Amino acid sequence: MKPARLLVVLACAAIAGAVFQASAQELTGTLAKIKRSGVITLGVRDGSIPFSFLDDKQQYRGYSVDLCMKVVDALKKQLGLPSLKVAMNPVTSANRIPLMANGTIDLECGSTTNNLERQKQVAFAPTMFVVSNRLLSKKSSGIRTLADMKGKTLVVTAGTTTLKQMTMLNKERALGMNIVVGKDHPESFLMLETGRAQAHANDDILLAAQVASAKAPGDYQISQEALSVEPYAIMLRRDDPAFKQALDAALKRLYQSDEFGRIYAKWFQSPIPPRGINLNFPMTPQLKAAIANPTDSGDPAAYATPAGQSAAGK
Repeated sequence: MKPARLLVVLACAAIAGAVFQASAQELTGTLAKIKRSGVITLGVRDGSIPFSFLDDKQQYRGYSVDLCMKVVDALKKQLGLPSLKVAMNPVTSANRIPLMANGTIDLECGSTTNNLERQKQVAFAPTMFVVSNRLLSKKSSGIRTLADMKGKTLVVTAGTTTLKQMTMLNKERALGMNIVVGKDHPESFLMLETGRAQAHANDDILLAAQVASAKAPGDYQISQEALSVEPYAIMLRRDDPAFKQALDAALKRLYQSDEFGRIYAKWFQSPIPPRGINLNFPMTPQLKAAIANPTDSGDPAAYATPAGQSAAGK
């Protein structure tokens, strides 16, 4: 090789190396943490079927877990880490935000509501699901609306937005309810099942999963009355724009693909292992709108039901 050409090749190699080194040094926040450690930690739930739960092989599975793993695939390519390790860290409704804030988890892949109050502490990816808060009760109880709960016992899961909402409505409407708290969704349902509470307040899709998993599904009913509309989203740390940009871009690509529809059908319109329950929960108008035009808004008004369409979507 001629000396002049050799000098050009060496110069190009030096520039490329400098660019690579500079781009690696420019990584900040969670991206830098993941690049440095070679590990991304996902916050997952034990019993939030079908979003995030432990199966019979003690493996974490679910709709939210699948979405998070698609994000992981995108990060592997972006960071040049094909062997990026994934650590699953169980979280609860009560500790998920503190564990995110203190750096224990990098993404929270559960059934977490994005609202304006929580946005003061954490950030959220584009909405992945839209729910309504409703009541679950036994058909024999005669409970159809929140007004029917006057003077009765209501169970709500600790650390949820529903707990705050029910406490507020109990006071505003002078219902005199005795509100008891379950440590997680399975315990809350158990309190209803065993008669320690007359109703369980939660997001409709989680209630549908509990009914489908119950020993006697026909004994239960979910109220037609919707007490609120809330978006679910994957949670991440605040003030980390580069990581949020990577997360948002990965999900938006997924939402625009045919694969998203297959993932949705897998968890909401097909038998879910290990018991083979099928929620038969088609995509609601609100979710279709949020997927077509991705948003990370925590304002319920952003998810208003399109005119002339059912809020239940069923």
